[in-house]
Amino acid sequence: MKTFKRFLIYGILGLILEVIYTGLASLLKGDFRMQGFTFLVMMPIYGLSIFLEPLHNYLRPFPWWTRGLIYLATIWMIEYSSGVILAEVLGDCPWQYCDRLSIDGYITLRMAPEWFLAGLGFEVLHDFLDELPFEI
Repeated sequence: MKTFKRFLIYGILGLILEVIYTGLASLLKGDFRMQGFTFLVMMPIYGLSIFLEPLHNYLRPFPWWTRGLIYLATIWMIEYSSGVILAEVLGDCPWQYCDRLSIDGYITLRMAPEWFLAGLGFEVLHDFLDELPFEI
């Protein structure tokens, strides 16, 4: 049950952060409506962060920059493989990166800083959930 609860927490938090991120990105493009968006199919993909918990426990002794790079590579692997699977199952991937730094449209190197920081932010959330006085 703990795994399922954390899967839901990571999935829902991922959706919320994506809406905030895309809303701020639209503001930077001059859209004062700050219209954010996500895709519902992203919830289980963000929920897969549950599998980063053992990786985080293993990486604790490493320097922050090493951990961040490993999270970045792991997130890119998840994002790329999820994109391929969704394209096969649904006939299309909900996201499509079109910049010159994209790889097959499924990931983009442009997002490296965001995913690097997201991985390190995940550590904080993971530790917070572990330190709660009740089990989640």
